[in-house]
Amino acid sequence: MTSPTYQVTDPSTGEVVQTFDTATDAEIEAALAASHAAFTTWRDVPIEERAKIVHRVADLFGERKEELAGIAQRDMGKAHAEGVEEAEFAQSIFDYFATEGPGLAADQPIKSFSGGRAMVQKLPVGSLLGIMPWNFPYYQIARFAAPNLMLGNTIILKHAESVPGSALAVEQILKDAGVPEGAYVNVFANHEQVETIIADPRVQGVSLTGSERAGAVVAALAGKNLKKCVLELGGNDPMIVLDTDDLDSVVGDAWDFRTYNAGQVCNANKRMIVHADVYDDFVAKITEKAKAVEEYSPLSSRKAAEALDEQVKDAVSKGATLHAGGVLGEGPAAYFSPAVLTGITKEMRAYAEELFGPVAVVYKVESDEEALALANDTQYGLGGSVFAKDEARAEKLAQRLEVGMSAVNQIAGEGAEMPFGGVKRSGFGRELGPLGMDEFVNKRLFYVAD
Repeated sequence: MTSPTYQVTDPSTGEVVQTFDTATDAEIEAALAASHAAFTTWRDVPIEERAKIVHRVADLFGERKEELAGIAQRDMGKAHAEGVEEAEFAQSIFDYFATEGPGLAADQPIKSFSGGRAMVQKLPVGSLLGIMPWNFPYYQIARFAAPNLMLGNTIILKHAESVPGSALAVEQILKDAGVPEGAYVNVFANHEQVETIIADPRVQGVSLTGSERAGAVVAALAGKNLKKCVLELGGNDPMIVLDTDDLDSVVGDAWDFRTYNAGQVCNANKRMIVHADVYDDFVAKITEKAKAVEEYSPLSSRKAAEALDEQVKDAVSKGATLHAGGVLGEGPAAYFSPAVLTGITKEMRAYAEELFGPVAVVYKVESDEEALALANDTQYGLGGSVFAKDEARAEKLAQRLEVGMSAVNQIAGEGAEMPFGGVKRSGFGRELGPLGMDEFVNKRLFYVAD
């Protein structure tokens, strides 16, 4: 399999702006050696001292947010304001783990029935490989790097081939913040080199955020080499709307969340499941939102826009209704106008596949049970939400969603302190929050007899 080239292609024009050389095998070996060597000293630095450096990383994300937003816009088409918000989110994640990390990693005494003292310690395990996606080029790194640097692990980071500028900007921030040489290393690795890194005995684990296909390959490699892995894969998240006193607000939130980052969000509300009592008004109002859009960002690439267009055309050809948008712009740019689709059935690709772009899909249901059955009829299990005037009614349904993150009267509970991850084919493991420091860690029993 030939690996893609690391290059910046401006999705607003299709122009190749900059190309980078893929790493040589010698450079990969040097990265492995440096990461392992750094671990032998970084793990012994007191966690309070590591926290000072991680706080400095946070500060630099804040100081450089405008610059970072410009790089992300060039790399993958992110709107400038959203790039600033992403840099600020990354800042909050590094700050969270720098502040809360010492407490989260503290020894936990456990009750011993044999006398003596027993505790569980949380110790670093070594060098880790992170394989990160293009859609949030800073936030995705932050949620992997921040807790693991606090623990004393070291990181080899392989970013998506389309965002090399963002990858280098993050590496520079960590270097400028005082992260020791080798403790964080960016590599422009090809597929074969990724396999080499996972197999190397100096590497103790791998975290991937990306497609199901990539996740299956990485999980197989990790299993073959007896390495721990964390996977955050696709999502087809349900947003159930039973009733509401403020439909304008619910529709506004639904549209804004669905079209954020040009709809390229893993846990976006990709399936809006609306009770018949409010369905017609919901569709009318969200269609108004779509028709009112005059300016919008491109998708990450022409290939992504064409793939989304094929999914939408498949649905329409089989009887779905396209209420607004859904127009693929002229190439080689990557524009696809924000759309609203209804009438999706199981025969259409859009029923089971993730639509990774600005397409609001709305379903009509007659009861709470029908809403729940439809919500759970998916191979994915990332997030989900339920909206209702009666909080107890919404909570009862939200408790039964087969997801890793369930929310009531809000599309998603998000923040540095909120664990992120899914079940089923959305992957396994958690990032962020207290659980973010529980993945790549040696939970060692330490026992001292009387």
